[in-house]
Amino acid sequence: MMRKILVLGLGNTLLGDEGVGVRVIERLAEENLIPNVELMDGGTLSFTLAGPIAEADQLIVVDAANLQAESGSVQAFVNEEMDHFIGTGKMSSVHEVSLLDLLSITALSGELPTSRALVGVQPEFVDWSEALTPAVEKGVEQAVDEVKRLLKEWTDE
Repeated sequence: MMRKILVLGLGNTLLGDEGVGVRVIERLAEENLIPNVELMDGGTLSFTLAGPIAEADQLIVVDAANLQAESGSVQAFVNEEMDHFIGTGKMSSVHEVSLLDLLSITALSGELPTSRALVGVQPEFVDWSEALTPAVEKGVEQAVDEVKRLLKEWTDE
């Protein structure tokens, strides 16, 4: 049986770099990905995403995150690293509590995806703007490559 992989891009595209997760999903939609990958624009998160997360065997979340790094930097956190990172409040976005809440709900129902990762991108500017800063625009390509690397790693297992 083919495992279902959900790639969830989070963010508000009206708040500059905060929309980076959604922009990565838009770029991934142009790629020729394996058929069991579902790309989803999770926007600013709501509890309605608990269903799709619970149905997935593997989950990759792409979001703006406070990596305490240069703007546009990309870092992946896998499994327990992801749980720790979002549990320590280092997510800088307006929906940080919801991601932790959603993962907690799926964990409590015994449906937390066995493999999960957060691909975080350091934002530079989070305020009214529909455009990403140049540094974060470069980070989009790096985040796309990181998601593709994780997908390859997980499907080769």
